[in-house]
Amino acid sequence: MQPIKIDVAGMTCCHCVKSATEALGAVLGVTGVELELEPGIATVWHEGADEEALLQALRDEDFEGTIQT
Repeated sequence: MQPIKIDVAGMTCCHCVKSATEALGAVLGVTGVELELEPGIATVWHEGADEEALLQALRDEDFEGTIQT
């Protein structure tokens, strides 16, 4: 399966990247996460992870995410 790309807003530092990466990685079905502070894009590899659950995980950490189409 192709990875999901998510635009992540609200990250300002390396701590933010770590928090967002851990939150995304904790979603059921996620097998890997790569997140870049600039330009604020997360690449999420998964096996059936729910897109809304990924976005909620980011909101729970006070970030906003938008799935790239």
